[in-house]
Amino acid sequence: MKTSLKERKYVEMHVSILESGDGGTIKENIARGGIFMRDQEITELFWERKEQAVTESNIRYGAYCRRISYNILANKEDVEECMNDTWYQAWNAIPPQRPLCLKAFFGKIIRNLSLNRWKWDRAGKRIRPEAMLVLDELGECVSGREQPEDVVLAEELKKEINRFLHGLSTREQGMFVQRYFYLESIKSIARYHGITENAVSVNLNRVRKQLKQYLSERGYNL
Repeated sequence: MKTSLKERKYVEMHVSILESGDGGTIKENIARGGIFMRDQEITELFWERKEQAVTESNIRYGAYCRRISYNILANKEDVEECMNDTWYQAWNAIPPQRPLCLKAFFGKIIRNLSLNRWKWDRAGKRIRPEAMLVLDELGECVSGREQPEDVVLAEELKKEINRFLHGLSTREQGMFVQRYFYLESIKSIARYHGITENAVSVNLNRVRKQLKQYLSERGYNL
């Protein structure tokens, strides 16, 4: 099955995000311009301590960040709280950081904030079924004493998972990141790649089994 240009660009933008602390290792190959301010210009606004930096960030990446958060929380009020915290954290992080890819940088912040909020909601029994389902799936590969959402952030495991991802096809990489980093639904992933939901489920199941074997061979207690 041929890989589309859209899928290749998606993977180029996101597949290394597990090992990237600030998006600095991810190359953004999509042309910038139009009504959006470029990343470099937005970053300079942060360094100059101009509040316009947050405004421009929200214009360009607000919808993207909200989608990530809503995939996890499915609650608009919680999403907006995480959005506010995202811009606050970005304001405090830049400077001294100078991320090369703001999309990955903001995406990582909003995802971690949303997962933390999700864990708090889970303790209060406000559980989103889709988020629980995704983490249960990943738990098949990384189960142990820790919770899956905690394990996936461990430094050594992140590196191993990233090495594993680079051995997959472009489409498999994209599906894995969409499902287990952004917690997207099977339906959404199928629509993005132009294939059936069953094909996505079969593909992800096969990749999870491969990942479990890969990690087991490297000494992880699964």
